[in-house]
Amino acid sequence: MDGDHFALSGVERERAKLPPIFNVTHPMGLGRGVKQPFPSLGTFISTLSQRKEVTGRGGMALHTGTPTGRHVRELPPISSNVRHKQKVSIDTLPPEVKAPFPCDPVLPHRSKTTRDFLEDMERATLSGDWKDVREFYLTTFNSFIEINAAFKREPNAPFNTIEDSGVNAKFVNAVYEALLSTPQDIQKSVLKGIINSLLREWKGPRTKDDLRAYLILIQNPQYSTTSTYVIYAHLLRQIAALSEADHHFLVHWFKKLSARRFRQLVERVLQFISTRLFPAEPDDLPPLAKCSWWVPSATKVLALFNAANSVSSPPIMPFTEFYNMTLDHIDIMEQYRTWQSNGHSNRFSFCQFPFILSTVVKKSIIQRDSEQQMISMARQSLVNKVSRRQRVDMDLLFLNIKVRRAQLLNDSLDELTRKRADLKKKLKVTFVGEAGLDMGGLTKEWFLLLVRQIFHTDYGMFTYLKDSRCHWFSSWKCDNYSEFQLVGTLMGLAVYNSIALDIQFPPYCYRKLLTPPTVPCDQNAPVGMATATLDDLQQIMPELARGLGELLSYDGNVEEDFYLTFQVFQEEMGVVRSHNLKPGGDKIPVTKQNRKEYVLLYVDFLLNKSIHKQFAAFYHGFHSVCASDALMLLRPEEVEMLVCGSPDLDLNALQRAAQYEGYSRTDLTVRCFWDVVLAFPFDLQKRLLHFATGSDRVPVGGMADFNFKVARIDVSTDWLPISHTCFNQICLPPYRTRKELKHKLTIAISNAEGFGLE
Repeated sequence: MDGDHFALSGVERERAKLPPIFNVTHPMGLGRGVKQPFPSLGTFISTLSQRKEVTGRGGMALHTGTPTGRHVRELPPISSNVRHKQKVSIDTLPPEVKAPFPCDPVLPHRSKTTRDFLEDMERATLSGDWKDVREFYLTTFNSFIEINAAFKREPNAPFNTIEDSGVNAKFVNAVYEALLSTPQDIQKSVLKGIINSLLREWKGPRTKDDLRAYLILIQNPQYSTTSTYVIYAHLLRQIAALSEADHHFLVHWFKKLSARRFRQLVERVLQFISTRLFPAEPDDLPPLAKCSWWVPSATKVLALFNAANSVSSPPIMPFTEFYNMTLDHIDIMEQYRTWQSNGHSNRFSFCQFPFILSTVVKKSIIQRDSEQQMISMARQSLVNKVSRRQRVDMDLLFLNIKVRRAQLLNDSLDELTRKRADLKKKLKVTFVGEAGLDMGGLTKEWFLLLVRQIFHTDYGMFTYLKDSRCHWFSSWKCDNYSEFQLVGTLMGLAVYNSIALDIQFPPYCYRKLLTPPTVPCDQNAPVGMATATLDDLQQIMPELARGLGELLSYDGNVEEDFYLTFQVFQEEMGVVRSHNLKPGGDKIPVTKQNRKEYVLLYVDFLLNKSIHKQFAAFYHGFHSVCASDALMLLRPEEVEMLVCGSPDLDLNALQRAAQYEGYSRTDLTVRCFWDVVLAFPFDLQKRLLHFATGSDRVPVGGMADFNFKVARIDVSTDWLPISHTCFNQICLPPYRTRKELKHKLTIAISNAEGFGLE
């Protein structure tokens, strides 16, 4: 691997210039940049511009165009540790961030309770006299001080911890749920009060009462309509521009919201971004060029919610619900190039916030990045041949793999080792002695057969764990780990060539594969040593994890009852070997005081140290093909989706997306085909998919990405169905009955390996 590391060093120097994920260099402060009047809120905007032009306080508006070059404070890396779902602690912040907050002002006393408010609402609804309700809303939302006076559980208590915001959530919910049923003049008075609050002159850092006000204001349901988007945008801008310490508090306060309210707020921000990018009625919003800071501000606030979701255990909502499908329709490669060049530019890019990009978009980035690398490698090969005045052979444009079925593993290892310089070319597979021309189908079959052989338990590279139904690396020691490198290379080639593999690794494996996401320049730097927890061991060895959990919770005498030391035993190829978890571990007893250390060291030994050479070879094999900046955008779960696709078959979706050649969807043969296929057991459905496409996995993007085609072949009905896996096509003779079609199709898909032309 020495040559590979040397070759990558120049690339790594360029990567060092990339902007950090979730970290944008332009916080959105209030009032910098050009402000344009908006007809429904002209006074608000003009006043805002005038005040801030005079004071000069606040951040700079982030434009997606050319930056102004002004020096501004960096927005903190909101989610620097989100991928590993570690808890955020105030102790992890630097000293300057932990400086005392300014004192909160003394709040006026407001005695109205949730019950009082609901009684006022009931009386107003029955009598039509909204005076008391109107006065409450008008007073409460007129300033941050009044917001705190109304909704803080104890008006002048500090509430200065991340554990408790001090907000009376029940009262906030009651006030907002009633708001949309009040007369229009009351609703307008609330918006006017929020405008006044946002226009307040700020002097120095925000107080925690200010943070509480932001927490309350962002929950306002009025922001669901485009007529309020200007106000909403300025609220998001102010929140995005807060300091790292302020964001730290908001993240932990957000995660204390109810799951329903949390999801509502996330969906509202996502809808705001989508509507701003693709408005249904463009005239409802200011021109995009006049408010280019809207989307960056909203995305940064969404990053706070994503951070809150990630530090919650379990997460409040699936990470996939942060995807914005609208972004599937933008020029994502322009965003990717902007991100890559961010060392020389301060433009906003969605790639700095990859949690918002769907796996489909990330796959598109990787594919197009791979295509560019393939073209570059092919061009370089052509240039080298021409410069030497040698005859150009078109085979040099491909990674040509020639293997014998009987010697599949050895031939594949030899070919990939010998052609390491060609790994980033388009893959083409030939089975010796067979007349199949590889238009994609033979490549899929090569992957399928090779994976099946490598992961067979008799081969010994991987152990199949029945309790977790996954494979894990064998800890046997040897002098050559090239076969582990082959598996990594195979996975990299699958991602590079958009092939889904049937590999059953636990999620922790993919986290190790992204530790770090790009190969370090220092060839001696450790790779794949991801922090391991008992939860990670639970995914792989649940029984052992359960036993260690019982050790941690045991109330008796740990030393005498368990009689353990910091030495563990492991079977390797039938031989039991001992390993000290720390120097002199065989003489250190496990006690109630040190049992946590024992568990952490044991888990780290099992998942990292005992297999570090095997995994390092696997890691370098994968990254020898997938050395792309795009990997930095992926979560471990998304890498698993790219490598394995989805095992969940939805043949109803395949039927809806199917195309026909020589048949129509109403023809008898087609109707019989789908009746039979949809009634097949799961195993036969997988076989059908493999027969028609060369793989039994569903790619990222779902069944529609198969471009599945049912074609007519005008031959005798004595023939079996045939397939063209290169084109995901199945060809059916015009069978007349459902029984006949089922019989012939079952025979065909049960004997679908090789071309049989040896």
